[in-house]
Amino acid sequence: METVAPLKEIIDIIKESGGDAFKLCYQCGLCDTVCPWSRVRDFSMRKLIREATFGLTDIESEEMWRCTTCGNCPRQCPRGVKIIECGVSLRRISTEYGIFPTSVNPVRAISASLTGEGNPLSEERKKRADWAEGLSVKTFTEGTEILYFPGCYLCYDPRLKKVARDTAKILNRAGVDYGILGSKENCCGESIRKTGDEELFKRLARENIKTFIDNGVKKILVSSPHCYHTFKNEYPDFRVNFEVVHISQYLFELVSEGRLDLPQAYGKKVTYHDPCYLGRHNGVIDEPRKLLKKIQGLELIEMPDAMENSLCCGGGGGRIWMETPKGERFSDLRVEQALGAGAEVLATSCPYCISHFEESLLGLENSDAAQIKDITEIVQEAIG
Repeated sequence: METVAPLKEIIDIIKESGGDAFKLCYQCGLCDTVCPWSRVRDFSMRKLIREATFGLTDIESEEMWRCTTCGNCPRQCPRGVKIIECGVSLRRISTEYGIFPTSVNPVRAISASLTGEGNPLSEERKKRADWAEGLSVKTFTEGTEILYFPGCYLCYDPRLKKVARDTAKILNRAGVDYGILGSKENCCGESIRKTGDEELFKRLARENIKTFIDNGVKKILVSSPHCYHTFKNEYPDFRVNFEVVHISQYLFELVSEGRLDLPQAYGKKVTYHDPCYLGRHNGVIDEPRKLLKKIQGLELIEMPDAMENSLCCGGGGGRIWMETPKGERFSDLRVEQALGAGAEVLATSCPYCISHFEESLLGLENSDAAQIKDITEIVQEAIG
């Protein structure tokens, strides 16, 4: 039997999140046209909003969990409907009832890990800075210029630790005055908020903000676009404002100012994938490309669906924790686009994108046809 949430509760939660779909949406369907799901299966954001309007939302359905919050549909909506906010609001109902479809069950474990250890990977908080062992990375203290905040995946994931380590090597090479807070940090909270757990997000955010203020943090350097978006656009709701810079922006700045040399040639064809939360959501599109163009011997080529129109990897909106069956993965399409463009390296600047692209590449018969690299790794190779 379908579990239908009460109409009043749906309306109250969506209005609280700033959504006004009931007055604005006139069911034109443009959101469905540009949705990446339209490339792999049937899915209709328009239908979800219409069902919510009449209190017919089935909170046991997987449909409300498909949105990756990629940001493509709000750009196209002629009525300015806050589509992402509406979708997240529906998930809040499911979260508050404690009812999840099978594919979303991992969110329960993620929530427990975030509550207990401050990260979604069920890793020990005390090991958050282990990635930096042997790199002369200091602990951030008041007066240090920059806090480097790698994010949970770069702190714990075996593949992505290399990105954090390469970042530290580059910052050391450039003589940057930076430090880390390690076990004092929490997850930024972006993904858990997108699954509808607003209270846990607020808890993580408040704890981070207190830590930043207590330690005199003013400028934060991040590797994850999701951390970037959250610190820059959502933490100010708590009446704080930190200067937030993504690593792709900062590396371009270091090279442009002559503080970092790139003497080694990188003789490969590289295509750059714009992460949704860096490019489409926050407009950081030019700096990564300008940085790559400064590397000797590197040939930068573009894929279809580039820049503002970048194809989502499928990891946003908390879907990084959910299983997506083969045949429905946007990342498979993206890797095919990169290979079709003749790229030897698919570069990006987001841990979620890297994780999904590497999994998709391994699923190909010619899995050695290209490499997946964070832009930081390419810069480190160019330094030599």
